[in-house]
Amino acid sequence: MRTGLCRSFCELLLDVIYPRSCVACGGPVDENLTHVCFDCRVTYDYIDRPFCEICGDPVDGLIEHKYVCSWCEAARPCFVNARSAVRFNGALKHVIHEFKYSNGAYLVNDLGPLLVKCVHTNYTKIGFDCVTYVPLHIRRERERTYNQSALLARYVASDMDLPLLRCIRRSRPTASQVGLSLAERKQNVKHAFIASSNAHVGMRTVLLVDDVITTGATVNECARALLDAGAARVYVASVARG
Repeated sequence: MRTGLCRSFCELLLDVIYPRSCVACGGPVDENLTHVCFDCRVTYDYIDRPFCEICGDPVDGLIEHKYVCSWCEAARPCFVNARSAVRFNGALKHVIHEFKYSNGAYLVNDLGPLLVKCVHTNYTKIGFDCVTYVPLHIRRERERTYNQSALLARYVASDMDLPLLRCIRRSRPTASQVGLSLAERKQNVKHAFIASSNAHVGMRTVLLVDDVITTGATVNECARALLDAGAARVYVASVARG
């Protein structure tokens, strides 16, 4: 109790000395311990149906039946389902860029709740055994000093009281996926991930976490590695969908 009061006092004092501003618009924030203002949060484009029943890619327009996109029809992904909380645009896009590229690890407390809500909304009947995440190549992680997907996965694992496993690694460095076509993205990450020798995912139902899904090529290769290591099923969740 005393520790909690001391922490709250320190946070209040820091807010007085160093007032927080919204990382998306630079304006004042309206709630304690947040870094995105209310006006920016209400612009988030939350994902709801219609979307592909498999990969979760949202569709504009009215579709009154279960829909599977042409990509999933042509080649079924290695994961069972993928779901995302918010479209990767507007204020949310700026927040995630700060999170990934500007030493924004503290923003996990703003983005984590979006991911938790997404998991609880879409996977209510799934009994997960563990949580893992898309790895960075070791050189890139050393440059950035953290893996943003690992921070999100830890947030979700703590909320769900599940073990967090570091069970996938990159077998080779890959170029950035930004600006690549779907075919180029698939080729870029093909066989770029392998399960760690101590993965311990045999016969387990795994929740795989990433920050942003664009085409799904990266999470699909990670799911493939988990299945090769003996996982029973892999489900995917991300904060944003590009």
